[in-house]
Amino acid sequence: MKNFEADTINETQAIEHLKIFYPSIQNEITILSAQNNFPGIIQSTVDYLKILLQESKINVVNHNIKMMEWLYKRGTFNVKHIIENLFIRSFGSLKKHTDHQQWNILYEYMPIEFQQIYLNQTKLDEMMFKKN
Repeated sequence: MKNFEADTINETQAIEHLKIFYPSIQNEITILSAQNNFPGIIQSTVDYLKILLQESKINVVNHNIKMMEWLYKRGTFNVKHIIENLFIRSFGSLKKHTDHQQWNILYEYMPIEFQQIYLNQTKLDEMMFKKN
Protein backbone atom coordinates (compact mmCIF):
# COMPACT_ATOMS: atom_id res chain seq x y z
CA MET A 1 0.00 0.00 0.00
CA LYS A 2 1.39 3.38 -0.99
CA ASN A 3 1.92 6.14 1.52
CA PHE A 4 -0.15 9.15 0.41
CA GLU A 5 2.32 11.62 1.93
CA ALA A 6 5.17 10.16 -0.14
CA ASP A 7 3.22 10.80 -3.34
CA THR A 8 2.41 14.42 -2.47
CA ILE A 9 4.74 17.21 -3.60
CA ASN A 10 5.50 19.88 -1.01
CA GLU A 11 6.84 23.38 -1.72
CA THR A 12 10.49 22.33 -1.54
CA GLN A 13 9.94 19.48 -3.99
CA ALA A 14 7.81 21.70 -6.23
CA ILE A 15 10.68 24.19 -6.43
CA GLU A 16 13.03 21.48 -7.67
CA HIS A 17 10.52 20.50 -10.36
CA LEU A 18 10.08 24.15 -11.37
CA LYS A 19 13.83 24.54 -11.81
CA ILE A 20 13.63 21.74 -14.38
CA PHE A 21 10.37 22.93 -15.96
CA TYR A 22 11.65 26.49 -16.37
CA PRO A 23 15.37 26.40 -17.26
CA SER A 24 15.20 29.98 -18.60
CA ILE A 25 14.39 31.33 -15.12
CA GLN A 26 16.27 28.73 -13.11
CA ASN A 27 18.62 31.33 -11.56
CA GLU A 28 15.69 33.45 -10.39
CA ILE A 29 13.98 30.35 -8.96
CA THR A 30 17.19 29.43 -7.11
CA ILE A 31 17.49 32.91 -5.58
CA LEU A 32 13.83 32.93 -4.49
CA SER A 33 14.06 29.40 -3.12
CA ALA A 34 17.02 30.45 -0.94
CA GLN A 35 14.64 33.04 0.51
CA ASN A 36 11.97 30.35 0.96
CA ASN A 37 9.69 32.38 -1.33
CA PHE A 38 7.48 29.84 -3.12
CA PRO A 39 4.82 32.45 -4.01
CA GLY A 40 7.57 34.58 -5.58
CA ILE A 41 8.65 31.61 -7.66
CA ILE A 42 5.11 31.05 -8.93
CA GLN A 43 4.88 34.77 -9.76
CA SER A 44 8.15 34.45 -11.70
CA THR A 45 6.62 31.66 -13.79
CA VAL A 46 3.65 33.93 -14.55
CA ASP A 47 5.96 36.77 -15.58
CA TYR A 48 7.84 34.34 -17.81
CA LEU A 49 4.60 33.22 -19.48
CA LYS A 50 3.80 36.87 -20.24
CA ILE A 51 7.16 37.20 -21.99
CA LEU A 52 6.43 34.06 -24.00
CA LEU A 53 3.03 35.48 -24.99
CA GLN A 54 4.69 38.71 -26.18
CA GLU A 55 6.85 36.48 -28.37
CA SER A 56 3.68 34.67 -29.60
CA LYS A 57 4.88 31.33 -28.21
CA ILE A 58 1.39 30.01 -27.48
CA ASN A 59 2.41 26.35 -27.70
CA VAL A 60 5.19 26.86 -25.15
CA VAL A 61 2.76 28.64 -22.82
CA ASN A 62 0.29 25.76 -23.17
CA HIS A 63 3.04 23.29 -22.33
CA ASN A 64 4.03 25.32 -19.26
CA ILE A 65 0.43 25.45 -18.07
CA LYS A 66 0.23 21.66 -18.38
CA MET A 67 3.43 21.29 -16.36
CA MET A 68 1.91 23.47 -13.64
CA GLU A 69 -1.19 21.27 -13.72
CA TRP A 70 1.06 18.26 -13.08
CA LEU A 71 2.39 19.98 -9.95
CA TYR A 72 -1.08 21.09 -8.92
CA LYS A 73 -2.50 17.57 -9.09
CA ARG A 74 0.32 16.20 -6.93
CA GLY A 75 0.79 19.18 -4.63
CA THR A 76 0.06 19.59 -0.95
CA PHE A 77 -2.77 21.87 0.11
CA ASN A 78 -0.34 24.81 0.32
CA VAL A 79 1.11 24.15 -3.14
CA LYS A 80 -2.39 23.94 -4.64
CA HIS A 81 -3.52 27.06 -2.78
CA ILE A 82 -0.60 29.13 -4.09
CA ILE A 83 -1.02 27.82 -7.65
CA GLU A 84 -4.74 28.67 -7.53
CA ASN A 85 -4.25 32.15 -6.11
CA LEU A 86 -1.24 33.23 -8.14
CA PHE A 87 -0.88 31.11 -11.25
CA ILE A 88 -4.50 30.42 -12.17
CA ARG A 89 -5.66 33.85 -11.01
CA SER A 90 -3.11 35.36 -13.42
CA PHE A 91 -5.03 33.99 -16.42
CA GLY A 92 -6.97 37.27 -16.54
CA SER A 93 -3.68 39.10 -16.94
CA LEU A 94 -2.45 36.57 -19.50
CA LYS A 95 -5.66 37.14 -21.44
CA LYS A 96 -4.80 40.83 -21.69
CA HIS A 97 -1.48 39.87 -23.32
CA THR A 98 -3.21 37.94 -26.12
CA ASP A 99 -5.54 38.66 -28.96
CA HIS A 100 -8.90 36.88 -29.15
CA GLN A 101 -7.62 33.99 -31.28
CA GLN A 102 -4.56 33.40 -29.08
CA TRP A 103 -6.70 33.39 -25.92
CA ASN A 104 -9.11 30.89 -27.47
CA ILE A 105 -6.19 28.57 -28.28
CA LEU A 106 -4.76 28.93 -24.77
CA TYR A 107 -8.13 28.36 -23.16
CA GLU A 108 -8.98 25.39 -25.40
CA TYR A 109 -5.84 23.52 -24.37
CA MET A 110 -5.97 24.64 -20.74
CA PRO A 111 -6.64 21.79 -18.29
CA ILE A 112 -10.37 21.54 -17.50
CA GLU A 113 -9.74 21.87 -13.76
CA PHE A 114 -7.81 25.11 -14.32
CA GLN A 115 -10.63 26.41 -16.55
CA GLN A 116 -13.17 25.67 -13.81
CA ILE A 117 -11.07 27.32 -11.09
CA TYR A 118 -10.48 30.37 -13.31
CA LEU A 119 -14.19 30.71 -14.11
CA ASN A 120 -15.12 30.40 -10.43
CA GLN A 121 -12.53 33.02 -9.49
CA THR A 122 -13.82 35.35 -12.20
CA LYS A 123 -17.43 34.93 -11.03
CA LEU A 124 -16.47 35.57 -7.40
CA ASP A 125 -14.47 38.65 -8.39
CA GLU A 126 -17.42 39.98 -10.38
CA MET A 127 -19.74 39.46 -7.42
CA MET A 128 -17.32 41.02 -4.92
CA PHE A 129 -16.44 44.03 -7.04
CA LYS A 130 -19.84 44.60 -8.63
CA LYS A 131 -20.81 48.23 -8.42
CA ASN A 132 -24.29 49.01 -7.14
